[in-house]
Amino acid sequence: MYARQLKHDELTRQIIGCAMKVHSALGNDFQEVIYQRALEVEMGYQGLIFEREKEMPIYYREVEVGKRRVDFFVQSLVIVELKAIIQLEDVHLAQAINYLEAYNIQIGLLINFGSKSLTFKRLLNKKFNNSIFDAKPI
Repeated sequence: MYARQLKHDELTRQIIGCAMKVHSALGNDFQEVIYQRALEVEMGYQGLIFEREKEMPIYYREVEVGKRRVDFFVQSLVIVELKAIIQLEDVHLAQAINYLEAYNIQIGLLINFGSKSLTFKRLLNKKFNNSIFDAKPI
């Protein structure tokens, strides 16, 4: 039997590896912004191309209705949302999936630095539409 290859698997592994290095060095007692800054440094050292706190538009019926900042948008492929809480809850997972759907991004990571061991969820946008790119009102 063979393992199923996941979309952007190597990239998500690199991001998770960076997060593990940060968590190993800092532990679990800091605010989210500290982990965000440290992850920015580590991903830079690893040569990943990313935008931190990227503001992205949200569309409804092809009309921009607002904006939201994602913690990281890595290589224009993967959204990364960070938390620094004791335990991830369903609401955090739902929020991250909502971002994937709102931005029409296929893959995301939800990473939590707040627990004793780093926890993460790899997310797949089941509503991803490959034919929609940069939807703009007519």
